Amino acid sequence: MPTTLITNARVIDPASGRDETADVAIRDGLVAEIGRDLDRSIADTVIDATDRIVTPGLIDPHVHLREPGGEHKETIETGTRAAVAGGFATVCCMPNTTPTMDRPEILYFVTSRAKETAHCRVFPVAAATVGRQGEQMVEVQMCQNAGAVAFSDDGDVVQSAGMMKALLTTIGELGSVFMQHCQDTTLTQNAAMHAGTVSTKLGLTGWPREAEEIIIERDARLAEVTGCRYHVQHISSAGSVEIVRRARRDGAPITAEATPHHLTLTHEACDGFDTAAKVNPPLRELRDAEAILEGVADGTITILATDHAPHAADEKAAPFEDAPCGMIGLETALSIYIEALVNSGLITWPELIAKMTINPARLCRLDERGLGMLAVGDLADITIIDPDLEWTVTSRELAGMSSNTPFLGRTVRGRAVATLVGGEVVMNRLNPHESVQFCRPGRAPASASF
Repeated sequence: MPTTLITNARVIDPASGRDETADVAIRDGLVAEIGRDLDRSIADTVIDATDRIVTPGLIDPHVHLREPGGEHKETIETGTRAAVAGGFATVCCMPNTTPTMDRPEILYFVTSRAKETAHCRVFPVAAATVGRQGEQMVEVQMCQNAGAVAFSDDGDVVQSAGMMKALLTTIGELGSVFMQHCQDTTLTQNAAMHAGTVSTKLGLTGWPREAEEIIIERDARLAEVTGCRYHVQHISSAGSVEIVRRARRDGAPITAEATPHHLTLTHEACDGFDTAAKVNPPLRELRDAEAILEGVADGTITILATDHAPHAADEKAAPFEDAPCGMIGLETALSIYIEALVNSGLITWPELIAKMTINPARLCRLDERGLGMLAVGDLADITIIDPDLEWTVTSRELAGMSSNTPFLGRTVRGRAVATLVGGEVVMNRLNPHESVQFCRPGRAPASASF
């Protein structure tokens, strides 16, 4: 395999503590050497990364690729094209597909389709209960053997405490992790958005914070009892942040993720019945967003995800109460996080990259496969970031099938300009005078300009 040399970059690898100007040599799909002024003559391809940041390939542990069953919204091919456009070299896809990813054969289908069509690495998250109904546990061991890196009924909560304890006991014995969609459904029937002044103004049924907080409080106790690793998905409430903070301080094996929209938007984005801002859990109030930002800054929230949830335009055009929840995020997340967290001075670049690489890798034990790190001998999954590149979010800029995001029209600064998977450039916008190029691993583009 040809040798690629990335030169003059700020190389950030939180797993090893590296943060320095250096070159990175790639050979046979692995990182071959990192150092200053490496020999250019050995390289078949040289990528000048002056004034750019080189990191381990970004990892998103919470993505909806919709295939099988929702191919009118997104497919594994289009979703992973959106992923690499946003700098992600690995995604973990959620099980709320049709049929549900609750059996080995469905997991094998997804991994097989990913091998055929994906632009990046895809790891499935299996459903925890059959049909995500919360009544019967899946064959956990068989699902793990079929490739599941975690278990979740995402989109639905495991409402029963008894079932939840049984799941945590079984999943914990396998060393895996349970990811919870935290929503006590007895408190959210017919709810369309956060319970607050905007829902009152619009005449919509409100979704209270305690619907999320009660589940986290319960599950934190069960995780401590069982010892199973437990992960809070898309945290949205100030009270939830404090519950997680206290549980982690007390030694519970609990982690949590934030999303770009819960960090930067509030329920006011729903004013005017804007369905682009309708998500689950809902956008809440400024104090909630501020608490999530504080949780990211103090280490309570260790992972930054997207909850990328594409929907067709006609679905989102339905009345607010009937429109589906969710917004896309793979292509905008990095830029929004840079703006909200790094450019604001809240956290450093290494802290941001840790929450988007090694921390999600450890969550799903992908670090054991050489992912989330950038050291000699590791897989050469790499993201190159231009921290000063300004761009405006438009439908034309988006690589996925759907454009359901309230960030359309927003100008942001900082963007991935190249994504490498196994040493191959699968997304390239390094040359500002050329359109972005995509390819799947093993299928090099006819020409590439660096």
